[in-house]
Amino acid sequence: MTRTARIATAAACVAASLALAGCGGAGNGAEGAGSSTLTIATMTLPQSLDPAVATGSALPFFQTVYDTLIKREPDGSFSPMLATEWKYNADRTELALTLRGDVKFADGSVFDGAAVKANMERFQKGGGASAKWLSDLEAVDVVDATHVTLKLKQANPALEFYLSDAPGLMANPKQFANGDSLTTTPDGTGPYRLDKTRTTVGTKWSYKRNADYWGKKLPYENVTISFFDNETAISNGLKTGQVNAALLQTADQQVAIEADSRIKTQKQEIDFQGLLLFDRGGKLTPALRDPRVRQALNYAVDRDTMLDRIRQGRGATTDQVFGPETQAYDKKLDSYYSHDPAKGKELLRKAGYGNGFTLKLPRIQAIVNDALASSLQSDFKAIGVKLVWDDLDGASAVQKVFKDRAYSGMVMNIGQPTSDWAAANDLVTPGAFNMFGTTDATTQKLLPRIQTGAAAEAKSAAQELNQHLVQDGWFVPFYRMSYLHVSDGTVKVTPQSGMAEPSIYNYAPVK
Repeated sequence: MTRTARIATAAACVAASLALAGCGGAGNGAEGAGSSTLTIATMTLPQSLDPAVATGSALPFFQTVYDTLIKREPDGSFSPMLATEWKYNADRTELALTLRGDVKFADGSVFDGAAVKANMERFQKGGGASAKWLSDLEAVDVVDATHVTLKLKQANPALEFYLSDAPGLMANPKQFANGDSLTTTPDGTGPYRLDKTRTTVGTKWSYKRNADYWGKKLPYENVTISFFDNETAISNGLKTGQVNAALLQTADQQVAIEADSRIKTQKQEIDFQGLLLFDRGGKLTPALRDPRVRQALNYAVDRDTMLDRIRQGRGATTDQVFGPETQAYDKKLDSYYSHDPAKGKELLRKAGYGNGFTLKLPRIQAIVNDALASSLQSDFKAIGVKLVWDDLDGASAVQKVFKDRAYSGMVMNIGQPTSDWAAANDLVTPGAFNMFGTTDATTQKLLPRIQTGAAAEAKSAAQELNQHLVQDGWFVPFYRMSYLHVSDGTVKVTPQSGMAEPSIYNYAPVK
C-alpha cells in the first residue's frame, strides 16, 4: 500500500474514533418516521457514496444501494449474496467465485464477472481507506460471465471477511469514467435506490425500495440515515419520534436513555480504547525500544478506575487488542497486567530509565476527554513518566500523526475484526498503525503461519502472537467498550458481529 493510501486509512480511522468518542455541537433533525419508513441516526459521516472509498464504519450508507459479493450474517458467518458459491484452492492463493446471473445495475446493465474485475481493481488502486485489504490481490481472472477467480500473491485467510465488507461492494463500471458521479449518485444492485429529492448530503440520506431488486425485499419501503454530531440530539430524536433506531456510545447518554421506559435497549461489547504505541523501535522516544518500558506503561494504567470513572463501568478491562470473537482471544490476557506502579518503576529502573522520561502524545478532545487525559497523566507520573499532551483537532491530527509521524503513539478507539488475520493485518503488519514498520523475530515467525497455515496451525499461531503482543507490551489497551443499541420500540435491532453499527439488513419491525 502506498503512503497516500496509508494516510487515507489513518484519516478514516481518526474520523471513526471521533464518531465513537462523541463530538460536540448541534444535532440535525431527521424526518418523521412512518410505518413503512425506518429512520436511523448515526454519528458517522460518509464523505462519499462511491464504494471505492467506502469504510467499514460507514457501511450501512453503502449497503442500501450496493450489494457485497459475500454477505456477513449477524453472527459473523458468511452466506451467498452476489456470489452464490466460493472456494479456495489448496494453498488459499486463489478464490473461485460463482456469481448470480440474474442481477442488474440501476441503468439495466448486467452484473457479471467483468464488473467484479473492474470494481476490485478500482478499489485496490483507488487509495481508499481500506485499499490495504486487497494488497494481496494479484489478478482477477474472468472465466466467463458468472465465474471469476481471485488470484493472490500469497494466502489471505481474511478474504471472505473483506468481500463481505467495503472491498466487496459492487458498483456499475459504466459510471467509473464519469468523474465523481458515484459520490452523490450511487449505481448499484442493492435493495434500495438513493432518493435525491429527499436527500440533503451531509445531513440526511433517503433511500426508497428498489422495485427490481433480485433478492428478498427488506421490510421497509424507505430508509433514512441521518447524521447527528452529538448523542444528546440523537436521544432527543428517539424520544420525540424523529428517530427509530441508533447506537449510543457515551456512558452518560446510555444511562439517561435507559431511564426512559419507552426506549428499547440492547447492549453490545465491541471495540477497545487504548494507547497504540507506534514507536517500538525508539525512533522518537528511545525508551520505547525496550520492552520493559512498554510493560511498565501497562503496569502503570489503573484500568479498573478508568472504566469506572470514565465509562461508569460500561465495558470490560483488557490488556489485549484481539477481540472475543477471534480465535486469538484468551480471556486470561484481559488481566495480564495488574495495576502495580511499584513494578512499573522497577522495570523502568532495570531498563536504565530510573529517572523517568517524557512521552508526548497527541490529544483530540473528542477522543481523550479531560477525565481520561488526567487519569493517564496521573498513572504515568506515578512511575516517573511525564506525559505531555499536544492538543490537536481532527484535521491536524491526520497530518501530524500519520503523515508527519510526529508522535510515538496515540490514544484511539479501535474496532476489533472477527478475523484473526484482519486484526493482525491492521495492527501488526506495516501500515497506518505500525507506521515505522517495527517487527521482531516472533512476529516474523508467527504472521506467515496465521496467513498461510491450516486451520489448527493458524489458530495456534494467532494465540501465540496475541500472547507475545501482550507480554512484549506492543500496545497499552484500556478496555473494551459496551455500546447500546436503542430504538423507539417499533424496531427490533440485531447487533452485527464485528461492527458497532448494525448492517442495514439487521432492522425489522416489532411484531
